[in-house]
Order: sequence, then structure tokens, then C-alpha cells
Amino acid sequence: MAESAIVERGKVIIRTSIIGIIVNLLLAGFKMAVGIISGSIAIVLDAINNLSDALSSVITIIGTSLAGKAPDKKHPYGYGRIEYLSAMIISLIVLYAGVTALIESIKSVISPARPEYSNVSLIIVAVAVVVKILLGRFFVATGKKYRSESLVASGKDASFDSIISAATLVAAFIYILFGLSIEAFLAAIIAAVMIKSALEMLRDTISEILGERIDGAVSKAVKKTITEVEGVQGAYDLIFSDYGPDRVMASVHIEIPDTFTADRIDEITREIQDKVYLEHNISIISIGIYSVNTKNENISAVRNNIAKVVAGHKEILQMHGFFIDFDKKDIRFDLVLDFVPNMHEVFKTTLQEIQQLYPDYRIAANMDVSYSD
Repeated sequence: MAESAIVERGKVIIRTSIIGIIVNLLLAGFKMAVGIISGSIAIVLDAINNLSDALSSVITIIGTSLAGKAPDKKHPYGYGRIEYLSAMIISLIVLYAGVTALIESIKSVISPARPEYSNVSLIIVAVAVVVKILLGRFFVATGKKYRSESLVASGKDASFDSIISAATLVAAFIYILFGLSIEAFLAAIIAAVMIKSALEMLRDTISEILGERIDGAVSKAVKKTITEVEGVQGAYDLIFSDYGPDRVMASVHIEIPDTFTADRIDEITREIQDKVYLEHNISIISIGIYSVNTKNENISAVRNNIAKVVAGHKEILQMHGFFIDFDKKDIRFDLVLDFVPNMHEVFKTTLQEIQQLYPDYRIAANMDVSYSD
């Protein structure tokens, strides 16, 4: 992504987060006042939750600012992954708020207090429901558009908060109509759901930090772009490295005829790098070459025989990069295996079967795994 676009992305995320801070502080103030005056533990906990949301937005701003730092000698791939750490911290804040809320709600179950509601307090809570729904949608939409995990996490939390506020409103009406106080029990349920939500956000963020398989639609689109370059007969072993939102790098192997000169290969690889970056905002940093036989017609028969052996192992997803040097009696290819526990054993057995089929040849094969679709 161009530097100006990265700067603009950071500005949008920070601006969105500032809006979240202002809205959440206002809601927290109103709800805290309502909760204390009415004696509603659920509304007080809801107010505390709004304060944690404001803190989440502060962390998003800090994380985005740090992530936007230019690459340097110590971190040549940039600081983009700091955004994932920010999302993880936000998840921990929500988890802490949930645990604290659960403790307080249990205390209220043991020693319940009878709430007193006014029309003003009910109107404030009702307005808070609508505001939180709108804020949640705004955060999620902006987060997805600008690939900000922190904003998406804050947006989901805000949407969940609207449910909390709605639940407190329902509890208030139940008390007013039937004289039945379910405040403490509702607060306990809210706290439990908060904890569950936080753990799910934490799980998803840790998964991002570990490195997830890139979306299949993206990998297929990138391969299509590569194979559209004249002279490229296949694209394989596409591996992505995610260094933060909009900082994705990749490597790939391509098949080209064995008659191409170094000058033609250089031209093709540069064209691939330009097209993939312009169309997908992904930097191809390494391109390996597979040579395709064009000088000997006997290769088809040999390839078909070996393909039958490979097809006998369901754990093997693909064979590519196939080349035979009939003079040196070398057979070269790659096998792509599924993520199975015995992949090395399957690979070794397959090579032994191929070697038995062609005992006079040296079988030079590489084992790959399915890094992308």
C-alpha cells in the first residue's frame, strides 16, 4: 500500500476511535448517575463497561499510531503487527471487566437491593441502546473497510453492549410492572456473556498473531493474476507472510518453458511483481522457477505413470514442477501434502513406489504442504 494510503488509514482509525471515546464517556456518565440514583447494579455495571470501551478506543489510537511507524533497520517489515497486540489488550480489558462484573453481581445476589426507577432514567437507558447499536455498526464497518482488528473488536463489543443496555431496560420494566427484581441475576448473566465474548476475541486475535491461512478467494485471485502473465504455465507454493494490515508479502513458484532465457525470465518475474501489487496490494518478494519440458515427447508417459502412483495416496493434494532430464536420468517434482500427522511417512512411501517404477532414475522430490488454496 502506498505511504499516503497508510497514513490516511491511520487517520480514519484514530478519528473513529476518538468518536468512540467521547460517546462512551458520555454514556458512562449518564448511566453511572442513573445506576446510583436508582440503585440498579445492572446499570452501574453497564456504565463501567462503557468506561472499558473508552479505554479500548484509547488503546486502539496508541496501537494504530505505533503500527504506522515507518520500517527501520531493526524492524524492516514495519510495526503493523502492533495492531494485533492492541486488539489482544482490548480483549483482556473486556475480560477483566467481565470478571469484575461477575464478582459484583454475585455479591448483589447474596445481598440484594431494591431499585427505584424514574422516567428520565429509563429514557437515558433506551437512548443508550440506540446509540450503542449505531456505534457498533460504525466501528465494525470502518474496521473491516480499513482492516483494523482493534476497531472490529471494539465494534463487536459495542454491539454487545447494546444488548446489555436493552436487558437492563427489560429488567426495569419487569420490576415496575410486576415488582419482581431480577437485577442481580441479570447482572450475573451479563457478566458471564462478557467473559465469553472476551475469550472469543482473545482467541481470534492470538490466531492472527500466530499466522492464519489467507482467505482462499485471495490466494486463487493472486494465482490467476500470475498465470495471466504471458509465458507462465502454472503458479504454485504461494506462501503469504502477514506483517500487519496492508503489509502482506508473498513468495511463489512459477512454471515456464525450458527454452526461456534469463532475460525473458527476468522480464516475467518483474511483470508478476508489478501486476500482483497493483491488483492485490501484495508484495511478491520471491519467485522460484520450475522448468517445463518442451524438448522430449516421452515426458507425458512418464508423468502419467507417476501421477497414478501419487493418486493412490489421498493425503497428497497435488504434484507440480515436474521435469525430467533424460540425459542425467533425473526426475524432479514437488508433492503437496495435506496437514496429516503421517505426512513424512506418506511422502517417503510414495517416493519408494516411484523409485521402484523407475529404478534407473534419481528421484529428486520436495515435500510441500498446503499453505494456501
